[in-house]
Amino acid sequence: MPFPTRLSLAGRCVAPLCVLGTVLTGCQTRPATTAPAATVAAPTTEAAPVAATAEKHEGITASGLGRYLEAVSADYMLGRKPFTVGEERITNYLADQFRHIGLKPGPDGSYFQAVPLVEITGTPSATMQIRGKSQNLSFDYKTDFVAFTQREQEKVAVTNSPLVFAGYGVVAPEYGWDDYAGLDVKGKTVVVLVNDPGNAGNDTTFFKGKAMTYYGRWTYKYEEAARHGATGLLIVHDTKPAAYPWSVVLSGAISPKLRAQTANKGADKCALEGWLTMDAAKKLFTAAGQNYDQLYAAANKKGFKPRQLGGLTLTTSIQNKLRRQTSKNVLAVLPGTTRPDEYIIYSAHWDHFGVGKAIAGDSIYNGAVDDGTGLAALLSIAEAFQQSPQKPARSIVFLAVTGEEQGLLGSAYYAQHPPYPLNKTVADLNMDMLWPYGPMKDLTVIGYGQSELEDYAQAAAKEQDRYLLPDQTPETGMFYRSDHFNFAHVGVPSLYASGGFESRTGGKEAIARQRQNYTTNMYHKPADQLDPSWDLSGIAQDAQLYFRVGQQLAGETTFPKWREGSEFKGARDKSMGGK
Repeated sequence: MPFPTRLSLAGRCVAPLCVLGTVLTGCQTRPATTAPAATVAAPTTEAAPVAATAEKHEGITASGLGRYLEAVSADYMLGRKPFTVGEERITNYLADQFRHIGLKPGPDGSYFQAVPLVEITGTPSATMQIRGKSQNLSFDYKTDFVAFTQREQEKVAVTNSPLVFAGYGVVAPEYGWDDYAGLDVKGKTVVVLVNDPGNAGNDTTFFKGKAMTYYGRWTYKYEEAARHGATGLLIVHDTKPAAYPWSVVLSGAISPKLRAQTANKGADKCALEGWLTMDAAKKLFTAAGQNYDQLYAAANKKGFKPRQLGGLTLTTSIQNKLRRQTSKNVLAVLPGTTRPDEYIIYSAHWDHFGVGKAIAGDSIYNGAVDDGTGLAALLSIAEAFQQSPQKPARSIVFLAVTGEEQGLLGSAYYAQHPPYPLNKTVADLNMDMLWPYGPMKDLTVIGYGQSELEDYAQAAAKEQDRYLLPDQTPETGMFYRSDHFNFAHVGVPSLYASGGFESRTGGKEAIARQRQNYTTNMYHKPADQLDPSWDLSGIAQDAQLYFRVGQQLAGETTFPKWREGSEFKGARDKSMGGK
């Protein structure tokens, strides 16, 4: 089907079956007042040029980015959700663009990497029963707890599982920390705190202080509990160290979950994964004869000893509906001229939330900023490399991954099934949520202090008269929440950076207001759609910088390294030992 450049939005039915011609009662329409994407105004300025513009970024412009952004975030794409018509449309569009640019397909001759996933729609029992010698508790689903599972079973039941408290659920040898020391959790359900031990104090040398480490991520906590043979793991929610309210936990928990298909159908995962509200956790600890504040204080001191929770046991179940299907990563390569077996990856995720609950009469979750901007930059950079008169010595891989919004699934699959060897992969340069609010003075590096890629970014930023800025909210663990993390996890140095804290025209206050408005009113909502007032010159500036970093890496013979103290250095050292 040809891609429409302009859509008539007035009165158009947008529920998934509606676009196929089926009339459904209550189908939502997008208001006629919404401006078609094709009417986006020209940016007020182009990005601030770097020296030797033609050589450095080969015509990456705001207007060129705008055309790609208009396409990937159009209503026609139906919100780009995996397993839907929207997936077929966006993945075919990206493959067609890669082909049109002149890039080669992957090593198997295809622009697609199949990613087998399973959708698990879980319905937990209405209550979670806690039984003790002297007191029983009944926790209500959604109000007191949420629960889900990665096991591919129609029903998962946990019956009379003994409860234990294991601090933060962290095993970190480099910090001399083991919350599971001396604790046998086989058949048991572990209760842990959110974030990591460094977050509670003011010692910046303890873990990473307020900056979250990977040990603070809820995904790690589930993985660690499963490695110890636990039946279940429940995380105590606390808004401040979590950096999000209970409503965020709830909305994520009640949605169908996409997971990677595995040969053992998730048998190596905990049967039960979930969260407790703070109020429910305090009741639980009181019933066990424990005090929450005292447990919290103990869990934040070296030498913490995990403990049984007063003979309490947990009983609950989850009824599942399973749907297995194959999603797609989209990838293309520009072969290197002299070292084609060494690779630099540019990544962005193509997925968003599809067609869902209507808000203000709009039910298409277009994902223009998240991550239409990254896709637009990906395609623009691909064009720039192809048009450059000097082709790169190393191969450049352009990768658009699936399932980021569902837990970084596409990048995780690539990292575990790499079409190109990881020990030959120089770096991953990831683009996610670039800000459409004009040129910036800063280049903010998420996970600052991790690798030598920051030196490359700083040099490119200097050419644009910009300064490097460390992550301004490291306690939220953003380094672990986009696709570059899965490359870092297997040792590939990764960069995730963009401008976004000091506007050239409005300073820090203006961009802070714009970011807050986006977070409050647009993030993961239908309102994240292309706006005629957006100034894309800042995104062009970021794309130019990323192009420059890749250009520099492509012309070298060395590999950038993780800095001493990075939790990812060991994986890289191990990988490169087999080079």
